Amino acid sequence: MLKNTYIHIPSIGQSTERRIWGCGIKDWEDFVKNHNQIKLPKNKERLLFSGVEESIGQLSSRNHLFFARRLSPSQQWRAYRDFREKTAYVDIETTGLSPDHDKITMIGIYNGNETKTFIRGIDLEKSVDELTKYKQLVTFNGARFDLMFIDHEFPGFFNHLHIDLMYPLRKIGYSGGLKRIECSLGINRSEETAGISGFDAVRLWHKYEKGDEDALDILIKYNKEDIVNLEKIIQMTYPSMIEAEMRLKDKAQHL
Repeated sequence: MLKNTYIHIPSIGQSTERRIWGCGIKDWEDFVKNHNQIKLPKNKERLLFSGVEESIGQLSSRNHLFFARRLSPSQQWRAYRDFREKTAYVDIETTGLSPDHDKITMIGIYNGNETKTFIRGIDLEKSVDELTKYKQLVTFNGARFDLMFIDHEFPGFFNHLHIDLMYPLRKIGYSGGLKRIECSLGINRSEETAGISGFDAVRLWHKYEKGDEDALDILIKYNKEDIVNLEKIIQMTYPSMIEAEMRLKDKAQHL
């Protein structure tokens, strides 16, 4: 999907992008070969051509920061497949909802092969070293919650593409919280964690602070299922996200 994207080029909006799609241009390489088919003002055509050539080079060098800075937060999902090998699925647990008054208790990070859990009072600070290994983060409601907490705890850590799944999922008809969407997609939780909510996670942490190690084990399992399920969700729904964009492309071709 990224190679079908033009809205990251300065001064290029969705109407111009759809005009390009409407000419049957397949991707950036096709644009370079056939850009003369698009009826655009010469200055915009030159801007597009140089922007596409730059984008080809930046993707070839795997420069995620170029696209992180150019794509709006709501459109960064387009880069998912191109940076999937350097993606971390992230979820945190906290003592409450305010980064200014509450604290992170746990950060879970999953890279598609293994999960790592970082716990306050044990090794939470090591989570930042782990996060720096990746170019792209996937969260659910992370823009308003997880990343805000992490940045408050570790200022300046964020240097990534970020896909907050909540927003592209809404566009293809999945609303509500993470657990509701999991149910809609047929993703089941373990017997131990089924029915546990964010508020229960706070309660489990407080039980652990009072010496209940079993509560910590359940909280770790709950967090691990969150991050593993993030990958399942995006793998299951990403084709629908692309299809929604392609419908716009097909519509543009028939205008």
